[in-house]
Amino acid sequence: MAVATLTLPDRNATLPVPAAPATRPTILALDLGTTTGWALRALDGLISSGTVSFRPSRYDGGGMRYLRFTNWLTELDQLSGPIAAIWYEEVRRHVGTDAAHVYGGLMATLTAWAELRGVPYQGVPVGTIKIHATGKGNASKEAMIGAARARGFSPADDNEADALAILHWAIDTRGGVR
Repeated sequence: MAVATLTLPDRNATLPVPAAPATRPTILALDLGTTTGWALRALDGLISSGTVSFRPSRYDGGGMRYLRFTNWLTELDQLSGPIAAIWYEEVRRHVGTDAAHVYGGLMATLTAWAELRGVPYQGVPVGTIKIHATGKGNASKEAMIGAARARGFSPADDNEADALAILHWAIDTRGGVR
């Protein structure tokens, strides 16, 4: 019968240090509007997404929508952040005046929030997002939802699908660098 031999570690040997799990910066993608679509890649690389409504109640003043948006961004930053960069859908043409006003107010609030915290932000043209997601610059809402589903997500609506498309554009192109 063979004698089992066990080697004892040398007292002076250094143990290998396990590599730290890779972390990626937290990035946020937004489709701004009364119902804002959002997608976030957290430090661990997991992607979460959804929609949030900034529709004012009948008793709200004109600025409450924007205060709620500011508070939501701050809460998201505290719970999932720190947010390292933000990309949002850059809309140049709106169908209605109200939609244009809401978009402008949310964009102003977003850029001020980011500037105060030193978070870089960038608008991504609608056509760029649609081409990246579907291959067509004039893709329909249904096509954008289909593209999100093809990536394994289940968006509640086109706002969430657009935010997911913006996030994937930012990840795939490193924010438009390549």
